[in-house]
Amino acid sequence: MMKPQHSMSGHGGRRSPFLTSYALTLAFITFVSVLYFKDFSSMLHQPFLSRPPPHRRQISRPRPHGSRGNNQAAVSGELPPFAVGHAPAGCDIGQGEWVYDEAARPWYAEEECPYIQPQLTCQAHGRPDTAYRHWRWQPRGCSLQSFNATLMLEMLRDKRMLFVGDSLNRGQYVSLVCLLHRIIPESSKSMETFDSLTIFRAKNYNATIEFYWAPFLAESNSDDAVVHRVADRIVRGTAIEKHARFWKGADILVFNTYLWWMTGQNMKIMQGSFEDKSKDIVEMETEEAYGMVLNAVVKWVENNMNPANSRVFFVTMSPTHTRSKDWGDDSDGNCYNQTTPIRELSYWGPGTSKGLMRVIGEVFSTSKIPIGVVNITQLSEYRKDAHTQIYKKQWNPLTPEQIANPKSYADCTHWCLPGLQDTWNELLYSKLFFP
Repeated sequence: MMKPQHSMSGHGGRRSPFLTSYALTLAFITFVSVLYFKDFSSMLHQPFLSRPPPHRRQISRPRPHGSRGNNQAAVSGELPPFAVGHAPAGCDIGQGEWVYDEAARPWYAEEECPYIQPQLTCQAHGRPDTAYRHWRWQPRGCSLQSFNATLMLEMLRDKRMLFVGDSLNRGQYVSLVCLLHRIIPESSKSMETFDSLTIFRAKNYNATIEFYWAPFLAESNSDDAVVHRVADRIVRGTAIEKHARFWKGADILVFNTYLWWMTGQNMKIMQGSFEDKSKDIVEMETEEAYGMVLNAVVKWVENNMNPANSRVFFVTMSPTHTRSKDWGDDSDGNCYNQTTPIRELSYWGPGTSKGLMRVIGEVFSTSKIPIGVVNITQLSEYRKDAHTQIYKKQWNPLTPEQIANPKSYADCTHWCLPGLQDTWNELLYSKLFFP
């Protein structure tokens, strides 16, 4: 502001310069105030500093009966619970090829994860080769989202994630624990087993990742988590209540069931209870019985899972490699001593049932609540090299005949860790967070 000037003598009739200066200053301040008020008023109608509005997770609504259950994101582009983005349009992460990549795989070392069962620790049991750990799955025309343990644990904060199924689902469960546990302080994590239920706790996230043993999903005579090798497998129809009471309250459910259905014979289905003195058992075609149980699971999901805050997945069949002639090797071998994947992209082993795969698609497509199908079958068909073979804990002493012929006792069903099942979890990660 200008300093006021004294009035000059001899000009008593002129206005005081002080008053003139004061009036001009006041007028200038008034003009600037009006101008800035208009700008400020305009700012109130714009995002502050162009900041986007806070993100609010969009919840997918239940679909009408008969809609595609494995399409997790609605056509409108809404994100289901836990999702943080969308997969690239037209990207089928189940179709692709294996790329050898020592720099990127494995995600962890076998000795770094104390949670791997001795049935899966191939290096500790003398496997001489390591190449099976270095293969990375590359989808055709797109890429898998990079697994981010920090993101996943944050999204699981205060949540319960539950795997339900057989030993192959347990292998995937342990793989996920191995992928996550490294960033959790030693004092803030634990794993405990209570009969059929195993619980890994990430205490600083108030989160649990759990596995529940139920090889048929429905009640059966193979439900003991330790002693379950029975020659005559019997499933108690659609009775899932015994198991399902442990599923309630889960925020994320990951089901599987397949291996135990592959008896080569009709399935025995019990109409009553295992406690009944007179047992009513009928035989059903495997596909019919399999569909019956999966429909019971779908009904339970529809009645007990809320699509506004939970997600449900089903992992498809895990293949076996028990006969080398199936992939063009006439040596009369199996998975034993196999060190490279199958290169024929159209390969589908005869031990993997396309009929049961069809049933999976038919049943889950009718669910009123989205059930994401994690298709691990085709990519696993190529991995004849990734099985535990003979490099695992043997529960029974080997006979001289077995020792003389290692392929005779090679395990061509289960998989070494680290290894193939880490890729299964990469697919699950993509389906969960980027559907």
